[in-house]
Order: sequence, then C-alpha cells, then structure tokens
Amino acid sequence: MTNHSEAAGTSGDSDISGRGRHGGDSAGHAPSGRSGRGAHDGRDLTGQHQVTLRTPAELADALPYLLGYRPEDSIVLVALHDGERRGRFGGRARLGIPAHADDWPSVADQLAQGLVKGSERRGARPESMVAYLCQEPGTGESGRDVMERLRPLAQFLRTACGRLDVPVIEALCISDGRFWSYCCPGQGCCSSEGHPMGLPGTSVLAAAATYAGLQVRGSLREFTARFIPWEGAAARDQQTALDTASMALVPRILDGEGRAEVAEETLGLARQIVKRFADAPPVSGTRPADLRDDGLLEPDEAATLILGLQDRTTRDRAAEWMEGDEAGPALRLWRALARRCVGPYGEHAAAPLTLAGWVAWSTGDELEAREALAMALGADPDYLFARLLHQACNEGLDPESIRRCLRAERTGRSGVEGVEGVEGDQPTGPDRSTPRDVAEPPGTPNRRRRRARTAGIGAPRGSGRHPGVGSLRRRRPTDEAAPGGEGPGRAPEAASERARARRKGGRRAVGEET
Repeated sequence: MTNHSEAAGTSGDSDISGRGRHGGDSAGHAPSGRSGRGAHDGRDLTGQHQVTLRTPAELADALPYLLGYRPEDSIVLVALHDGERRGRFGGRARLGIPAHADDWPSVADQLAQGLVKGSERRGARPESMVAYLCQEPGTGESGRDVMERLRPLAQFLRTACGRLDVPVIEALCISDGRFWSYCCPGQGCCSSEGHPMGLPGTSVLAAAATYAGLQVRGSLREFTARFIPWEGAAARDQQTALDTASMALVPRILDGEGRAEVAEETLGLARQIVKRFADAPPVSGTRPADLRDDGLLEPDEAATLILGLQDRTTRDRAAEWMEGDEAGPALRLWRALARRCVGPYGEHAAAPLTLAGWVAWSTGDELEAREALAMALGADPDYLFARLLHQACNEGLDPESIRRCLRAERTGRSGVEGVEGVEGDQPTGPDRSTPRDVAEPPGTPNRRRRRARTAGIGAPRGSGRHPGVGSLRRRRPTDEAAPGGEGPGRAPEAASERARARRKGGRRAVGEET
C-alpha cells in the first residue's frame, strides 16, 4: 500500500459553508486571483474573488485543485474552519488506501489525528472535515462496487473524526468518473449509480484556478513516475553497473583516505553531469525531458553517483546545489538517479530522492518536495535527513534557514586551501570513521545491498553531524507531474506495487496540515 502521507500546502483561503446537506444548501467559497505568496500548485487561491461551492458535485470537482493533482488509491481529509460562517478550507492530508481492510481503522485514526493535531499547533483547530475516497475499479468491478467496498472505511473515518469532536460533514467516493456521497440520507436525492463527474477544466473552480495561473499537475501516478525505478533490460544493465561499482567503491569508502578521494570523485562527476544537463537542448513535456536526461546519463556514471551519495558528507555537499542556475539541472540529476536505483538497490534511492525533495522545496515546489521526501521515507523509513525535511516542509517552515547553513558550509570550505573541506568534513574518533551500513559485493548470501552510510546530516545519535544543519535542528524542534510509462524498461504500476509492499507497516503521520 501507499503508506506515506502528505499535506497539501499551506492552509488556503478557500471556504465552505453549511453542513453538507444534499438539498443544495451547502455552500463553499474558493477565492481566485493572483496569490501574493507565489503559489504554483493550485492549492492557494488567494485574492479578492471567491467561488461558491454549493453541492457535493462541486466538492468532488474541487479535489484536484485542493491537492494540485488527481489522487489515486487515496484517502483525503480536508479540514474546515469557521463553520458557522463561511467554512474556510484548511489543511489537507492524504494516505494510500490499505489493501487489507484490517488496516482501515488504524489508518483512519492516524489520518484524523495527524490533521487535527497539525491544525492545533497552528492555533486553528478544525471545526469539521470533508473526506474523499478515490479508487478506480479493479478487474470485474464497477464504480458502485468500489463505493460499497469502501463504505466501512468511510465509516471509520467519520468515527475517528467524531471521537476528536470534528464531524465529517461530507464523505465522497470518487471512482470510474462518478461520485457517491456516504452522507446522503437515502431519500431519493442521490442515484445508486452515482453522479458523473464534470469534465476536467469545466467547473467554476477550474476557471478560477486558470485565471490565477494555476494548474492541476496530472494524476498522482503520473507525478510519481518521475522517480520510479526502471525495470526490464535497461534495469538489468543498470544493476550490473551498480554491482561493479559497489565492488570497487565500498572498500575505498571504508578506508579513511579512500573515502575522501571517493567524495571528490563523486562530486566532480556530479558537477560534470549537472553541466551536461544544463547544456542539453530543451524539450517540450516532462516525460520527453526525463527521457532526454536518461539518455545523457551512462549506467556506470549513475552507479558511481548513487553509491558515492550514500556517504552523508558527500550528500550534504551535493545539497548545496539548491538555488540559482545550479538548482534546475541538479534536480533533474537527482530524479534520474532515483530512477536508476533498480532491483536490490531500491533502498539506495533514499539519498537522491531526499536531494530531489530538498531542491524542489528550496525552489518553491512544495508538491514535488513532499512526494519525493515521502518516497525517500518509503525507501528507507529511518533516513533522518528525509524525515527532518519532510517534517519541516509539512510544518510550513521557511527553507531559507537551511539554505543559509549550507551556504555557510560552502563558504567555509572555500577558505580552506587545497582541500575543499573534504578532509575537514570527515568524522573523527573510532565510532565515526566506519560507515554504519556497507553495500555488499555480489556473491554475498544476502542479495539486498546495504548502502554505505557515513556521518553527516541525519547521522545516528553520537555520530558526526553536519555542523550547519545540526545546529538548525537544535534551533527548530518540531513535532512532527509528469506523464510516465514508456521510459527505458519502466513499469510504474508494478514498481508502485512493490514500493507499497516495502512500505507496508511504516505508516507515519508526518503529512499533516500545512
């Protein structure tokens, strides 16, 4: 199952009034106009004009604009405030629908508590909720079958929110281009076959979003396809390159002097490829752009970078490419490396996914940042750098404070003659010179490679942390789009199923209201 959660940006100024009755007297308002905060993902529609959402149909049509994408296999909760007046939309939280119904009660509790607690930390406890269940029919199923199968889950959500004294005023199931309301009193106002969804882009809210310069960035599956590892013949070639690079690099990383050399080689190669990406001619469309980048990166180069970035100090230095002309090509490289973490190297994707999430957040794309960081936690739930960034992004913190720390580190190294800070970055002491986990060469009994981890951001307690971000963490105690499918050997749906299986049992409530 997809067991990462995500919040949908800052609390918007969208509004909804009424109590969700089906007589057409439930009204909501979604403001339109240019956002003073530079929103880019269709979730912060601030301005002078408001759009009134009066019916369950309009609430169903609004969901992609509340999230910035079309959710799939998802539970979505949307907080409502000021219910006695306008009913302003608040935070949003999403979790994948568990495959096993036994997990539904705990997931409902987790999502409700996460969203309510996140709202309370911001001083605005929700007064009510709107719940959405989004899933397409399986083989032999109809949309109505999906609605009936998920009815107990809807009830668990209503019960979980009710225990927190935050009632669900509307619960919708969206499937097969139709929607059903679980709150319908059953007095003939709703058809058992559901109601058809409006054509994309034809609702009043869609017009307001267009006026504001916002857009829905495809489906969740299309969005995450930019990070899903390859499969097929191309994946086998990449795995061979990773096996070869592992045998060559891991012994050097375990050696004190060799580790510094590997760090310099990794960063030097990364700079070359970032420049190569920057010089490549532009193409139209995200999928063609990803294919272009895949063609610019050789398997052995990708393998060297993936393994080199398992060193945390090296990864922290790569995180400095977070702004200006460096950021765009660097983000493309981190995406491309995530797609190359194939087969038993899936856990190695935590490093490039975290870097992708960080650069996306630093450059203002919170939607991609949350998805990449959530996928990093799916690859490795204990990856502390991803956890801290995901938490900070969900808390609505300003990434500028992290940028300042990384800039200071970069400036400090530039004053150290001849070493670029690598030797100075190395941990000292007997418990800091050896990586915690080491990638095993082929032929070992366990075929799952463990990546080499060394000190840096997100190191375990007692190891050498990156001085800049370590101090940032002490200053900030917190609580906690792209079409895909036909890339080199890619099978996004199958890969997604495996990712769901890997992440099962690792659910977390970090995707709270923002």
